[in-house]
Amino acid sequence: MCSGSFSKCLGISLMPLAIVCVLCNILLFFPGGKPVEKEHITEQVWYFGGILGSGVLMIFPALVFLGSAKTMTCCGCCGNESWRAEFAMLSSILFAAVGVAGAGYSVIVSAVAINEGPQCVVKYNETVPIWDTPFSNGDYLSNNTIWLKCVEPPGVVPWHLSLFSVLLVMGLIQMALCAVQVVNGLLACLCGDCCGGSDAV
Repeated sequence: MCSGSFSKCLGISLMPLAIVCVLCNILLFFPGGKPVEKEHITEQVWYFGGILGSGVLMIFPALVFLGSAKTMTCCGCCGNESWRAEFAMLSSILFAAVGVAGAGYSVIVSAVAINEGPQCVVKYNETVPIWDTPFSNGDYLSNNTIWLKCVEPPGVVPWHLSLFSVLLVMGLIQMALCAVQVVNGLLACLCGDCCGGSDAV
């Protein structure tokens, strides 16, 4: 398989992952699926790990990967178009590094959010809800009975944990795909895009 074709596969794979991450980040603005005042939204949601890190910053590498595949043909690198193919792969390496940084940012934000837990109503002072982050150091992860510390919104703990876990896993996958593209791009620049001559796809 040509490096260009492989880049196209990676680009196609990154697009749906980025969309999923953006959607997860948006859903986190509605803890438990309920609209709340912005000051009661968990702090890490405002860091936009899914929207910026694994979303916007991942769209650019995906588009570049797809573009580099179009720039190169399997044997175009063997002729006088070599410089175009090499430039395309170098560009994909740079944007892959951007993708790794963006996904890494999302992973860090998600890990911190999972460790700290959601912000929620822990009690009522007469009729006034008291909001706080009742968990610390991920203690709720191994003991779901203390989830009852969160009185409102209903289901906020599994909502928080599920969506940030998805962001964490998606971010790790994105980092892996972008790292693979760095290796793919380096091999293409050093060895050429054609791998096997007539056997290239």
